[in-house]
Amino acid sequence: MATPVYIRTKQSIYVQPLAKIRLQDVARVTGQKRHKPVLEQMVLHQVTEEDQNIVVIDSFMIIEQVIEKFPELEVELIGPNQCVVHVEKHQKQPSPLLISAIWVLLFIGAAMAIMNFHYDVSMQAVQQKLHFMLTGEEVEHPLWIQVPYSIGLGIGMILFFNHWFQKRFNEEPSPMEVEIFNYQEDLDHYVAIKENKVEKQDVDR
Repeated sequence: MATPVYIRTKQSIYVQPLAKIRLQDVARVTGQKRHKPVLEQMVLHQVTEEDQNIVVIDSFMIIEQVIEKFPELEVELIGPNQCVVHVEKHQKQPSPLLISAIWVLLFIGAAMAIMNFHYDVSMQAVQQKLHFMLTGEEVEHPLWIQVPYSIGLGIGMILFFNHWFQKRFNEEPSPMEVEIFNYQEDLDHYVAIKENKVEKQDVDR
């Protein structure tokens, strides 16, 4: 009777250049204790310069290598069919001048977007009308409405993105983090199909 071994592959991982990708890096292994340490240390792939920055470890590759070394095992795969390995190459630290220029550009862009929105909806006229309805007086700049509104707008943006510099107000992810997560998930799914060596071998046949 074959000995069952359960392997749960990960969605994606990050490794250093020229690293050896072992089974424990791309998956969690459970089964008989005498097989688990050997399987976890089994090398699936050696990262080379030709791999560039992405390697796809397909579940079929894992099964092939496990059965080749341990034909008496019955492999049960759980989780994703591929693990996308991102090779983290050393990058230079951006200069403070570049960071400042990008920050100023984003600040100006955000300010222009808010001002154009307020111009389109005639926000100043609305505030002037509101002031007239509440006080019966006509003024060009109802500061007692405009100043709290401006402060509230900034506080609302901070609460919406759930961040104040490095401080997080609660465990709920911000909309930006959700969008980045969805983008990374879609990217990994695309790469898992397009850069999969097993899929390419089937196409070449």
